[in-house]
Amino acid sequence: MRDRFAGVTDTSRPRLLLIDGHSMAYRAFFALPVDKFSTTSGQHTNAVHGFISMLATLLRVEEPTHVAVAFDAGSTTFRTEALPSYKGTRDATPEPFKGQVPLIKEVLEAMHVRHLDKDNFEADDILATLSSQADALGMEVLVCSGDRDSLQFVNENVTVLYPVKGVSELARMTPDAVRTKYGVEPHQYPELAALVGETSDNLPGVPGVGPKTAAKWINQFGSLEQILDRAGEIKGKAGESLRDHLDVVRLNRQLNHLLTDVELPFGPDDLRVQPWDREAMSTVFDALQFRTLRERLFAMHPSADDDENAAPAVEVTVEDLAPGLLEAWFAEHDQRPLGLEVAGRPVPAGGDAWALAIADGPGSAVALDLTDLSAADDTALSDWLSDPTRAKVVHGGKSVWHELASRGYSLEGVVFDTELAAYLCFPDQRSYDLGDLAERHLHRELTPVDTSSDQGALDLSVGEDSEGGRLAVRAAALTDLAEVLRGELGDRSAEPLLTELELPLSAVLVHMERHGIAMDVDYLRELEQHFGELVTGAAASAYEVIGREVNLGSPKQLQEVLFDQLDMPKTKKIKTGYTTDAAALADLFVKTEHPFLKFLLDHRDSTRLRQTVEGLLKSVADDGRIHTTFQQTIAATGRLSSTEPNLQNIPIRTEAGRRIRRAFVVGDGYETLLTADYSQIEMRIMAHLSGDEGLIEAFRTGEDLHNYVGSRVFQVETSAVTPAMRSKIKAMSYGLAYGLSSFGLSNQLNIDVKEASKLMEDYFTRFGGVRTYLAGVVDEARANGYTATIMGRRRYLPDLTSDNRQRREMAERMALNAPIQGSAADIIKVAMLGVEKEIAVRGLRSRLLLQVHDELILEVGHGELEELTTLVREQMGSAADLLVPLDVSVGTGSSWHDAGH
Repeated sequence: MRDRFAGVTDTSRPRLLLIDGHSMAYRAFFALPVDKFSTTSGQHTNAVHGFISMLATLLRVEEPTHVAVAFDAGSTTFRTEALPSYKGTRDATPEPFKGQVPLIKEVLEAMHVRHLDKDNFEADDILATLSSQADALGMEVLVCSGDRDSLQFVNENVTVLYPVKGVSELARMTPDAVRTKYGVEPHQYPELAALVGETSDNLPGVPGVGPKTAAKWINQFGSLEQILDRAGEIKGKAGESLRDHLDVVRLNRQLNHLLTDVELPFGPDDLRVQPWDREAMSTVFDALQFRTLRERLFAMHPSADDDENAAPAVEVTVEDLAPGLLEAWFAEHDQRPLGLEVAGRPVPAGGDAWALAIADGPGSAVALDLTDLSAADDTALSDWLSDPTRAKVVHGGKSVWHELASRGYSLEGVVFDTELAAYLCFPDQRSYDLGDLAERHLHRELTPVDTSSDQGALDLSVGEDSEGGRLAVRAAALTDLAEVLRGELGDRSAEPLLTELELPLSAVLVHMERHGIAMDVDYLRELEQHFGELVTGAAASAYEVIGREVNLGSPKQLQEVLFDQLDMPKTKKIKTGYTTDAAALADLFVKTEHPFLKFLLDHRDSTRLRQTVEGLLKSVADDGRIHTTFQQTIAATGRLSSTEPNLQNIPIRTEAGRRIRRAFVVGDGYETLLTADYSQIEMRIMAHLSGDEGLIEAFRTGEDLHNYVGSRVFQVETSAVTPAMRSKIKAMSYGLAYGLSSFGLSNQLNIDVKEASKLMEDYFTRFGGVRTYLAGVVDEARANGYTATIMGRRRYLPDLTSDNRQRREMAERMALNAPIQGSAADIIKVAMLGVEKEIAVRGLRSRLLLQVHDELILEVGHGELEELTTLVREQMGSAADLLVPLDVSVGTGSSWHDAGH
């Protein structure tokens, strides 16, 4: 494909692809679910993804030699000047769509695809002009547009690709296709449209005249002009209607005529397809978190670099060691850190590893079949892996540890983890795959190793195309990648975060995952049955209210029940009707208190809880324990998350959620569970960062924070603060750290916006340090380009200076939140390291099992409860030196629920 894109011989016929930018972006927006496409920062991206995916398909299938995208410059054009109501009935632009067109343009620029717009003109006029010019030059032209007006310039050289379904299925509108569908020649289509009208453009047609009648007249009289001149000859009601609307038809034809002589900054010859800027594309795709789409595009298109500028292939010498010589190879090569890559499955309880490669950079490497090692080589490998003084570089060290542990090996001496380092440098990336990082930072393509085969089935011969060769190349890339990322860490002052926090924490998490937590399986089964009965009961009650059975999980059927049968107030309009999401239904229930909605919401809640319990049951391993996997590189703020199963989504504030926590129990051989968490950690960090004397005093005196703040804001005694007052203050105090506006506060508390504004103003009057901090942190982040936690974890926010208001405001909210939430994440990580170290130093049997948000769960050895409680309080309380004390709450019990406090 590259040869075609690089240039076209003089004898080849050029092919120009023109795309109506706004038309296709809008269709892409409605073709893909908005809730499934958004970045971790909240930027919606469904229109961008759909548009670029469509463009990629067109480039692959149509193989154009020239390409351009035209956009509307604005809502005001010469047509709206002639008819102010032109397109006036179109719905307001959906909020999630706003801001996506500039993102599409960013991607196009990285792809070196020309895009253009022109004030006072529509994209259609630009397309018509370029199409006409290209036709005159003998080019073949493809116009991708969802606007039927574009059919007027179809001819033997120009084809319109008209969307039939979303943006994935396009109809080829050739002259024959236009004639078949509309019964007129392509150039006559706007005459037909002038008679029939165009609803989407708010152009009324002749009442009673449809496409078939209009086509019959055009074919009978030859042209619209002749139809209008001889309108008196047309009999019947249709002729009478036409004569009553002659001016309407003339204006329609004036407005739907596309211009072919718009003055443009470049012509068709200037639109030749160019090599892509892969680095720029990687940057924008990272921001959009389009990993799969990026891989798809890169696979179909060559690098923007010329061949002579491309990075040379790295040759790795894979040594074919005779049995028993591995120790000698180590003696020759392990004076510096070696790259280690393992092929296996990293399951905390029951994973496996069957091959590995160790590389001394690109110079020398060995690939080993772990199922077929000699005794001497097995001993040499075990000694090297377990020796903390022999340095290793890995990617995803926690997974590597689990893989090796399954074979009885212990991994020590990891001095650099490229996955963790990349995360610290680029926390907003969605993926830290080794291949992606090597391509971006080393300009090197790494072939994945096939781990789907049965263990021992890998071809570990030394050939570069063997799995052993691929493993070795990946291992060799690790040391080079580590050097690049070490520089990136240095630029961000983040190396201590890797060596003193994240790497040691990875070792702690390994043991927590390996331990798991015991489960009461019989109780879980009872819960599953209980929630199943609640689901069935709620459904039956809902059916009784409406007098029939429907699928309560079908949005279409729910819309029919709610808005047709029950005639309820309409919710937010979406493509498929009106939304039936949880928030909309909860709001509708508050307004109507209709019993059907009550049972529907109960049904959804019970279904979710049953699914949670089902997931937990499936996750119980053979040892009767759940071994969740903790993820260090998911949340940009630094917080840990868990998966398989996700233990952070178990509700705690509801009785049903608390019932689920009763299933997590102390294991055999241990005395009890101990839970410990920070009290109001984020507000304590707010007090520290803002230096507000009022907040600091509240924490130092030990008073209830929200009562204290409420007494100052409402100017009453602390004892006179009512539960309603306290609730408002609590919502606002936490909300301020997340950029909560007065409008947001009014919605949250169900109060008037003016009351919310007054509440916030009174708050800031009493706690001015908070106002100063919140204003200053955004300004500082805008000046520096990043925010930082107390411990120096940075989050770069380039959108703080964006011209796009939605993206800029989202970045401002992240700038407010990241230092507080990120500092809380860092503090509990430090506490975990301290707790784990002290347990080891004192030789206790007690052990850390889980970390969920700001809470630690430990299993207590017999007779160790008092010592462990003191130890945990000390380590958590001293994890950070703040202006206010870190208050730690501790509880014990035979289950997670009973140990709550």
